[in-house]
Amino acid sequence: MVDDERTMRDFLKSSLADRYRVQTAAGGNEALALLLEHRFDLVLSDVQMPAGGGLNLLREIGERLDYHPSVILMTAFATVEQAVKATRNGAEDYICKPFGLDQLDHVLERAFTVRQLHHENKNLRANLVDRAENHGLLGNNPAMDQLRKKIDMIADSRGTVLLQGESGTGKEVVAHAIHQSGRRKDGPFIRINCSAIPETLLEAELFGYERGAFTGAVKSHQGKFELADGGTLLLDEISEMPYAMQAKLLRVLQEREFMRLGARYVTRSDVRIIATTNCNLRKAIKARNFREDLFFRLNVIPMSIVPLRERKDDIPLLARHFCQNFCAENGKPLMELTEGAMRCLMGLEWPGNVRQLQNVIERAVILSTSGQLDEEILGLSDEMDATDPSSGLSSDMTLKDMERELILRKLANTRGNRTKAAHELGISVRTLRNKLNRYSDMGMEIPG
Repeated sequence: MVDDERTMRDFLKSSLADRYRVQTAAGGNEALALLLEHRFDLVLSDVQMPAGGGLNLLREIGERLDYHPSVILMTAFATVEQAVKATRNGAEDYICKPFGLDQLDHVLERAFTVRQLHHENKNLRANLVDRAENHGLLGNNPAMDQLRKKIDMIADSRGTVLLQGESGTGKEVVAHAIHQSGRRKDGPFIRINCSAIPETLLEAELFGYERGAFTGAVKSHQGKFELADGGTLLLDEISEMPYAMQAKLLRVLQEREFMRLGARYVTRSDVRIIATTNCNLRKAIKARNFREDLFFRLNVIPMSIVPLRERKDDIPLLARHFCQNFCAENGKPLMELTEGAMRCLMGLEWPGNVRQLQNVIERAVILSTSGQLDEEILGLSDEMDATDPSSGLSSDMTLKDMERELILRKLANTRGNRTKAAHELGISVRTLRNKLNRYSDMGMEIPG
């Protein structure tokens, strides 16, 4: 809030403080110094001021800042010419003195709404470009580059694809990318979760049924194979398909035809099959839980998706992407992740992979009441694997116990280098020293 009248500055700051974080300046030069030092969403500036007026400040903002705050100008000497000049120079709005607080609230709310829409449109355009260029698969790790290249190679083929990867790695996203990249992209993309449908219903869901085929079949029903004709059928978690059902699926994959339950005729369907699994199918074959002949039929084009812990260099990109999306989805201004928060994200093994990271960022955005996401709001202590004995953590430990274990382990890893340990933990050396002194008073041995 920029105005040369102190009473005006104090009045507006006190009036807006319950809804916004407000800083004030007595003139354009003072305001510009603050704008260069911090990032502001909006500038509310008087036009007529002895120490650099509002129009001059507007021009300086456009020329010298590497970001774009919204600018609202206010004046007691309003003219049409001045209003036109202000908006042409980039002002978001214009308000005439004297004005009521209701009028100001309306102007500010409108400015923030427009600003949020600009952010959402920018993110949407960036996402569309990214999806077009990278099949919607975020990541600069070489493993992701190889995955995108393989998608390009196989997109137009009819070969069955077997996607293997841990839960949460994005197997369905990759399957959809394969579909969208090939000649079948205008056809349907149908998904069925083989683990979510009881064995007695799975056959009907896959192949459909005729009226009267069984009790309750009051009309004919198309199965997933028919619905996916001309497109792609995703068989999610294929390892969970009942053994008896596997033989029927094998025949369909071999003959490219099937019969509805209760039907007397054969139906053909031009479908590209993509199957996913988070299990080792070769082990399932040895355990006689999966048919070897079906495995060979599915494994025409094998593809593996690496877990997040093997491409940690992609975590910052993914985290910022999720942050942008969830800020827009929840109607919040764009937030930033602090350096400490990013170090914490990089320090976890992520057993739940990209899905787990996505959930952490979504929760943090929803719970955050500030313009940034730090270590505390991420709540990463809840994401540590308490069942892993090698982690030094157990399920009955308190948060303070976990913190102590993490600090001592980090200090041991840095061979007693407190400066390096504090940097990697995202805390100050002084904070680290105070905690170590407390642990020493408890009789604990301090590494280094």
